[in-house]
This record gives sequence, C-alpha cells and structure tokens, in this order.
Amino acid sequence: MHFIATFDPRSFLDTCASYLSAFIFGTLIGAERQYRQRTAGLRTNALVALGAAAFVDLAVRLTGNDGAVRVIAYVVSGVGFLGAGVIMKDGANIRGLNTAATLWCSAAVGACAGADLVAEAGLLTLFIIAGNTLLRPLVKAIDRVPVVGRSAEATYSVSLLTDQAHAGLLRDLLVDRLEAARFPVADVTLSDRGEGSIEISAVLSSSVVETAELDRVVEFLETENGVTHATWLTAREN
Repeated sequence: MHFIATFDPRSFLDTCASYLSAFIFGTLIGAERQYRQRTAGLRTNALVALGAAAFVDLAVRLTGNDGAVRVIAYVVSGVGFLGAGVIMKDGANIRGLNTAATLWCSAAVGACAGADLVAEAGLLTLFIIAGNTLLRPLVKAIDRVPVVGRSAEATYSVSLLTDQAHAGLLRDLLVDRLEAARFPVADVTLSDRGEGSIEISAVLSSSVVETAELDRVVEFLETENGVTHATWLTAREN
C-alpha cells in the first residue's frame, strides 16, 4: 500500500504536535468567546485554528516552505469570508467585528502551529486573549469620556415628551439622570411638537451603551410628573 510506503513516524508525530497545539490554543481563545456568548464561540475558534494548521502542515509536507507560504495566503483570505458571516448590521450599529477579528487571529494561531512554530502560536494566543479581556475596561473607559466640540459621533439618544411648564425642570432632570448613570451627554435639544407638547432629546457621546441601564433611566423618567412619554433610540451618525 502507498500509505505504508510513505508513512514516516517522525513526520506523523510532528503533525500530531501541530494539530494538538492548534486545537488547544484555539480552544483557549474560543472559551473566552463562549463565556461572553458570542456568535463564534469555543468550537468555531478551535476548528478554525485546527483547519489552518492542517492546511499549512499539509503544504509543508508536500511542497516545503514555499508551498506553505502560498497556502497561508489562501487561509488568510478564506477566513476573511468566514468572518464576514458573523458581521451583522443592526440599524446604525455594526455587530460582530471583534468576533470576526478573533476568528482571523485564530487562523493565524493555527498557521503558526502548522508551520511548527508552536511557541509563537502560544504567544499569539496570549495576546489574543489579552486583547479580548484586558482591553475591554479600557475601551469602555475611553468611550465614556465626553468629546469636546462637534467631532463626537452620537449613537444613542434619550427623549421624553412633556408640556411647556415642566420643560425646563425635566431637561435638567434628564441630564442629571444620564450623567448619574455615566452616560455623557453631547447635546440636549427642545422641540415644539404642537398643542403645547415639548420633546426633550439628549444625545449621548458614548458609543458603548448598556441598554439595560438605558431602560432603567427611561423607566425612571416615565414616573416623573409632567412626562407623557419617554424612550431611547439609536441615533444616526452625522
């Protein structure tokens, strides 16, 4: 049999090491994604890393390093199409970009493992997990800092309807309540809706918003005297 004639125990063990390391590192990356209930979780990241390792290892076995370089280029573009499948547009918001980037990085980990660069694959895994965990508080802290001037891109707004007599008081209350919930306010506008109705709208400068907290702010405002309706919505980018 051709298999017996071509079987090399040392090469087979090398392949096993590549597959195993890619599987372990991909599982570690995916475990963090699974914990946060992302679209591409544990199994997806593990399989992406394992698949990339398999293709690169196969290319090394058949054609050497030159063939592996060509295969890695195809892996990069192929995983790009896979990542596009987890990106979703929800109104003015785009979700899944970080998940797609994580899949792309998982493929890089697998490619390193397939090329027998196991130590480099492990180091890259640590950086990927750090990027998805340690940078999260920093991102939220930066996004909650008010931006001075007209350069802010507001993504959310909170509005309420009232009458002329309560407009001034409720405007201040709206701003105070949002600031207390750590939602920096970029702008507040009062609009006449006719028949004595005034709409107060506060645009938030933060692009990272906990919608459950916004719900609580709206529920509080609806209980205030003079408020006929309160809601929040995603604002369009300017």
